[in-house]
Amino acid sequence: MPMAREQEARHAAKVEAVVRQLRAHPRGRPVSLHKRTVSHQVPKRWDLRRRDRKIEIAALDEILEIDPDARTCTAEPGATFHDVVRATMRYGLVPMVVPEHKTVTLGGAVAGCSIESMSFRHGGFHDSCLSYELITSAGDVLHCTPDNEHRLIFEMVHGSFGTLGILSRLQLRLVPAKRYVQVTHRRYHDLDQLEAAIGQHAGAGDLDYLDGSIAGPATQVLSLGRFVDEAPYVSRYDWLKDYPRSMHERQEDYLTTEDYLFRYDRGVSDVWPHSLLGRALFGKLVHSESTLRRAERLHRLLPAESPSVILDVLLPLSRCRAFLAWYHEAIGYYPLWCVPYRRVRDYAWLSPDFYAPVSDSLFVDIAIYGAKQPRGRNLYKEIEEALVRFNGLKTLISYNYYTEEMFWRVWNRTNYETVKRITDPEGLFRDLYGKTCRAALGLSDRDGGARG
Repeated sequence: MPMAREQEARHAAKVEAVVRQLRAHPRGRPVSLHKRTVSHQVPKRWDLRRRDRKIEIAALDEILEIDPDARTCTAEPGATFHDVVRATMRYGLVPMVVPEHKTVTLGGAVAGCSIESMSFRHGGFHDSCLSYELITSAGDVLHCTPDNEHRLIFEMVHGSFGTLGILSRLQLRLVPAKRYVQVTHRRYHDLDQLEAAIGQHAGAGDLDYLDGSIAGPATQVLSLGRFVDEAPYVSRYDWLKDYPRSMHERQEDYLTTEDYLFRYDRGVSDVWPHSLLGRALFGKLVHSESTLRRAERLHRLLPAESPSVILDVLLPLSRCRAFLAWYHEAIGYYPLWCVPYRRVRDYAWLSPDFYAPVSDSLFVDIAIYGAKQPRGRNLYKEIEEALVRFNGLKTLISYNYYTEEMFWRVWNRTNYETVKRITDPEGLFRDLYGKTCRAALGLSDRDGGARG
């Protein structure tokens, strides 16, 4: 599917439309982006970004080129992974890392540090990307790669949450895929065994996919995925069946590759409705897109204080057991999603102080989705403080209560500000700390304290 001249011209026109909006925007007032799909960040009642003037980027949602020989896909940032998987599977290929929800966009996966069950081999989605086209706040269009003059910009766009510029095109690597995925569920009753099994499979390279579920200190499951050409049956989890529950109930399963990649679209650890009757009546209507749109539309009904805990923490494999022992005593909410993650590089957006005590080549993402906060406690803050002791970090998609000093102990302020001076010197986009730790809580840069 080579890129046609008409596609290139259409893309250039879309980019020019964004440039015109940026250049016409009055300075001194922050902007946010309006996309075709819903944001997959956790909806927050007080988020100030709802008041921002919007830059319209909904048109940037096209798949521009699939090169089956080079195994690459070039697309605009608003293309969803569901659309990309359907297009690339025609060539027997899929992206190296496919987030679990169908309407996550390619641009969102870069900006928000997406991972999934191929991360034990390839790291995060950003690690599969070859180039980015970035529009600066001044309207300049930069071509960024890991080895050109914009290499630092290329690295810092990862995890930047749209605060450094607007992605307008990216190229990503693809891997061969077969029609089906065979999943074998292995049970463990000890965290030592779980850690050893993760390390063994990650080192052996005998799998295509690896993730798991932790139901408690003595109940864990690893799900081992392998591409296969044929399947004796296929299961689907987009209506009546509950995939997170099936991991603890089945020994083996077969899914089409597309259904496997989006098996968590209705819930990673908790599928609603819970009852079979409820799923029969409403299951087709409840998925990540509908849930997030409803929450955003009704954001005034979201909790004013003590929202449920929805976050991912990333820990060196060697520190995972110690963190989980602390977590069990301090919080004790289960199940947890467990995703091994290979350290393929030291990211430029993380502080050297973060990496200094860490020698592990393998990390583990632990996802906590739905824990209720006890009265008088802020579990987000408690986890943030604990992660310092365990050499871990959390993603920024949810509620964040870091002080500015603590935040920049984890994230690389020097690199961030170096790029910000190039791509957004007038601060048209909020900065990373201001956007994820203050505006998301309804706080301006002048406010003190924090809600929740």
